[in-house]
Amino acid sequence: MSMPFYVAPEQVMKDRADYARKGIARGRSLAAVACTDGILICAENPSSTLRKISEIYDRIAFAGVGKYNEFDQLRIAGVRHADLKGYSFSREDVDARSLANQYAQILGQIFTHEMKPLEVEILVAEVGEEPGAHQLFHILYDGTVMDEAHFTVLGGEAEAIAERLEQGWRDDLSAAEAMGVVVRALGGDDRQLGPDELEAALLVYTDERRAFRRLERPAIAELLGGG
Repeated sequence: MSMPFYVAPEQVMKDRADYARKGIARGRSLAAVACTDGILICAENPSSTLRKISEIYDRIAFAGVGKYNEFDQLRIAGVRHADLKGYSFSREDVDARSLANQYAQILGQIFTHEMKPLEVEILVAEVGEEPGAHQLFHILYDGTVMDEAHFTVLGGEAEAIAERLEQGWRDDLSAAEAMGVVVRALGGDDRQLGPDELEAALLVYTDERRAFRRLERPAIAELLGGG
C-alpha cells in the first residue's frame, strides 16, 4: 500500500496565498477615500455593465477586486444576509462591522478547507449621518479583516497606489478633490485615466435612509473637472 505524499501545513497555506495573490494581481485596482461629503469609492473599470461597486443596504456599500464571478457571489450573499437581518430584527441592526465579520468567516473557511481559495479582496463601507461617522473594512482572500480610518486600496498594485494616495490625501478633501487624488493614484505617473475607464460611487453623509449614490460617467467627468 502506497503512502500519501505529506505536505507541511505551512507550505499548503503559503501556496494557497500565493495562488490567490497572483489571481488578484491580474485585475485592476480599486480605492476608497473618506472625504467631507462621505466615502468616495473609485475603481479602474472600463466595462459599463460589470460592476465592481454596489449597494448592499441602506448606508452600506460593497466593492470587490479579483475574479468577478467570485466577488459577485459574495455581494449577493451579503445582500441576502442584510435583508434577512433587517427584516427579522430592524434596519438599524444591519451594520458594516457584522457584515465584514460574516465575509471574513466565509473567506477564512474557504481558504482553510477548500482546495482553491477565492481570488478576491473585498471592501465593506458604511456612513452615518454626520461627517466623520464612517467605517471602512478591507477583507482579504484569507479572511483577514483590516479596519481602515481614512482610505484603503484593493488589488494587485495596492502598495504603490496607497503610497501615492497618502501623498495627496487630506482630511478636508471635497468629493471632487478626492476624485482627482484617487484617479491620479490609480493611474500613476505614466497613465492618465479618463471617465470612460472608471467606475465610482459616493456614500454620502445624510439623514435620508439610503446613502449610496452611483456616479455615472458624466458625473465622474464633472468631478474630475472640479478636482
